[in-house]
Amino acid sequence: MPQIFPPWANRAPLFLGAGLAVGALAATAFIWYYFSPKYTDVGYQPVQPVPYSHALHVGELGLDCRYCHSSVETAAVASIPPTATCMNCHQLVGRDKETLEPIRQSFSTGKPMRWIRIHKMPDYAYFDHSMHLRAGVGCSSCHGDVAAMEVVQQIEPLSMGWCLDCHRDPTPHLRPRSELFNTAWQPPDDPQQQVAFASQVSQDLVLAPPEDCSACHR
Repeated sequence: MPQIFPPWANRAPLFLGAGLAVGALAATAFIWYYFSPKYTDVGYQPVQPVPYSHALHVGELGLDCRYCHSSVETAAVASIPPTATCMNCHQLVGRDKETLEPIRQSFSTGKPMRWIRIHKMPDYAYFDHSMHLRAGVGCSSCHGDVAAMEVVQQIEPLSMGWCLDCHRDPTPHLRPRSELFNTAWQPPDDPQQQVAFASQVSQDLVLAPPEDCSACHR
């Protein structure tokens, strides 16, 4: 009686198993990257109700971050400025500019502007801006060089792994207090100089960034 299956059919289970393994690895790699905050969140740049240029207000005019984000040093949230803060300048500057009409309407009616939040932490994660500033971590470590951005976008994933990397070794992000709001700040070219500075700051402030779950998931 002739054979029903050819000789190569004996290797079919091997090929099938190898194909399934490769497919599973490819699917895992695809999900690991394309479903991660690094891919889905980095670069997020929504269209705001009024175009606001940080490059102009902060970079060129030198407006301090705390003028608008007034609670950043004392509270967990940095706060979004009320329309009255905008009108402190724009009652005189650009008062008839067409793009500022929503600001003028908000001010006259008392209805708050609906700015679109860019940097979002999930409800189950706790983050305190003031605590990080007191430790010597500046704005640009999380938000990037905002003073150079015409339109603000998210540049870091803000994922749990990304946060833990900093908690495990905050050395690259610790800076002098005078540079906390300088979004163009960079560590010294000599790595050992930054290590020595960070070590001294950690000793002076008794820094011990927590790595346990309850630190952020309260």
